[in-house]
Amino acid sequence: MEKRKIGFELFIFDDEAELSQNDRKLLQDAAEARENAYAPYSKFKVGAAVLLENGEVVIGNNQENASYPSGLCAERVAIFHAGAKYPGVTIKSVAISASSSKHEVEEPAAPCGNCRQSIMEYEQKQNSPISLLLRSEKGPIYKCNSIADILPLAFNSSFLGDS
Repeated sequence: MEKRKIGFELFIFDDEAELSQNDRKLLQDAAEARENAYAPYSKFKVGAAVLLENGEVVIGNNQENASYPSGLCAERVAIFHAGAKYPGVTIKSVAISASSSKHEVEEPAAPCGNCRQSIMEYEQKQNSPISLLLRSEKGPIYKCNSIADILPLAFNSSFLGDS
């Protein structure tokens, strides 16, 4: 038997001033997108901002539906919009901002499993990392250098024989 430990580096910033100007702007874009989220059921609003290599920023926010499986997370709204509007343009980073009207969200919310897998597909397709910036309304800011960091052993097209 072989045993391996899988881990990653997570950078934790206590103050926005510690970030680059680009990262601060991307987090602000995500927070603004969050405000327009449609979350009448969960009361949990999420905004995402995707920075592309060409300098464009594409935003998204969660869109709920009374038939819960029909909604879509902010991350996938933004990443799919970026892929549709700017096909072939490399995604550099994704900023995510979360809040709730039911309680104070103290820690940054990471993407759900479906969103991780969707972002990972773009990272694999473009063969370059997509960094993540995570923030709630208050508290620390998390940053990791690649979606692969938070989705070890990711499923990919090689399992389908399409590598």
